[in-house]
Amino acid sequence: MDSSVYAPAAPAASTKWPMSKWVVLSAWVLLAGSYMVVALTLHKGKGLTTFGDITQAAAAMFATAALAYNARRSPAGTKTFWLLLALGCGMWFTGQVVWTYFEVYLQHEVPNPFLGDVILFLHPVPMMAALALHPGIRRAGVNVLVRHLSFALLLVWWIYLYVFVVIPWQYIAPNVTQYGVSYDRLAMLENLLLTLGLAILMKRAKSEWKSIYMHLFSASVVYAAASYATNVAIDYHMYYTGSPFDIPLVVSFVWFGTAGVLAHQRKPSPEEISYPAEETNSWPARVAMAAVISIPLMALWTLTWSSNPAPVSHFRLAVTQVTLVVAALLMALRQSLVDRDRLRLIGSSQTAVENLRQFQTQMVQTEKLVSLGQLAAGAAHEINNPLTGILGYSDLLMDDPLLGERQRALADKIRTLARRIRTLITNLLSFARQVPSEKTDLDVNLILSNAIHLSNLDLRGVPVEVITIAEKEIPAVFGDANHLLQVVFNLISNAVDAMEEVGGGKLILKTGYDSTRVLVEVSDTGPGIKAPQQVFDPFYTTKPVGKGTGLGLSICYGIVQDHGGQIECFNRPEGGATFLVTLPHTQSGLAGRSEATETEQKLAQARASEPHAAIVARK
Repeated sequence: MDSSVYAPAAPAASTKWPMSKWVVLSAWVLLAGSYMVVALTLHKGKGLTTFGDITQAAAAMFATAALAYNARRSPAGTKTFWLLLALGCGMWFTGQVVWTYFEVYLQHEVPNPFLGDVILFLHPVPMMAALALHPGIRRAGVNVLVRHLSFALLLVWWIYLYVFVVIPWQYIAPNVTQYGVSYDRLAMLENLLLTLGLAILMKRAKSEWKSIYMHLFSASVVYAAASYATNVAIDYHMYYTGSPFDIPLVVSFVWFGTAGVLAHQRKPSPEEISYPAEETNSWPARVAMAAVISIPLMALWTLTWSSNPAPVSHFRLAVTQVTLVVAALLMALRQSLVDRDRLRLIGSSQTAVENLRQFQTQMVQTEKLVSLGQLAAGAAHEINNPLTGILGYSDLLMDDPLLGERQRALADKIRTLARRIRTLITNLLSFARQVPSEKTDLDVNLILSNAIHLSNLDLRGVPVEVITIAEKEIPAVFGDANHLLQVVFNLISNAVDAMEEVGGGKLILKTGYDSTRVLVEVSDTGPGIKAPQQVFDPFYTTKPVGKGTGLGLSICYGIVQDHGGQIECFNRPEGGATFLVTLPHTQSGLAGRSEATETEQKLAQARASEPHAAIVARK
């Protein structure tokens, strides 16, 4: 039976609009649409003034809320971008509230010059600073404080321009006409720069960011045109609140809010940079530098070519001097942060290079050990074949009843030496990773004691004092007893060889542990090591020809690495060399024990008390 008969029907495609579309549609209809209808149908009066002021404030509030809402779940750079845009619209909303206070609450015309003109003038500055953040691109390692200082410098520059160009005609030499012309031109320049910045971002952006920048650009174009037309109408006494001049102004803020709502709906992710990264990081600094350079140039223009009254010139020169001091402080602070950031990057680069060198050294060491292991495995197999024959024939000789006592003794020596060679071959294969090691829980102190007994120091003919400082109840390590015995034996043998060059000395053997490691320290009072960083390289040796092959410490290095530990060597300040072996133990987090620093302190205290330690004389 066809199961599709019982399959549930697919749900019909939903035709319900998302909430964001309803919000945008409501804003356009209730704010822009109603304002257009009222402005074109009603005549000038108190009702139209009240409606116009409240609607313009509502449009600015809608834009501020819609832009700020995007900052809730945005990354740091993108969050600051939306907050700065919202700050710009919020500043315009503040200026509109002051305007409404005069017209609606006090019931008289707004004076010209207007108290809130400086707020309305500066509101594009945070929006221009937002463009420097480039929220549509992905970047790493950018110092946000440097960009904040760039914004502060930009704000100081625009305040300086306003005080330099506009304020003299408001307070120093009052001139309403000159004030209006200066304000209109400077505000138009500011709005054009904001529009140009949005156009550049819109051209370079891709995917969702391109659409968002397009809405912001369109809103800024409408606002720039509306702002200039409104300011000119105010200067010519043609403007009244609720007039058709305000229609594009309301439309621009509704459009800004629309861009914020669409951005929240689409949640665009940062894009990969499609143009040089240094361009995005350097142009805010270049703008800040140009702003600082322009300040003394404007003072030079005031002194040389300006035909303004003397009070205006004096005021502008004083403002320039104060602004230069503020700008210099901001630039010094910004440069300090840049230098600190560069030093941090240089330090990180040096650390990365050093880590790369260490990794390269470890890789070279590993490759050498791999090659040596392959060579050892091949040689061991080649030796093992004839050795098997030697052992077989020696066994046959031992079982031959016709042999005399002397011949039987010689055959027994041959078999004993052959078995010894086979043991060496087995160890060589084990080092070459051809024979799996048998690892169990081991007592490092016991291994150290066995190594001392097997070292045959009394056969060297050199006076050597062995000082053993062993930590009691030391945790067990998981490893192969024969391999670790080989490591300690090799280190002791090398120390005795070194002390033979100076006619004897002390051999200090210490054990200790911390919360995660067991430490074995083998020190001598010999001449020290010329190149501690090379002693673990295969075939590297300082011994005379025929006495050393340079493989012992390489074998020790491989064994310790196989046990998950580390081995290092260094020269002692008082003379001689020290080899430190650290191995992970099986009892992490021991009670009553601190970190490695406590163990190092114990070893240091033990080293200081060497003359009073138990000494076993070997001669």
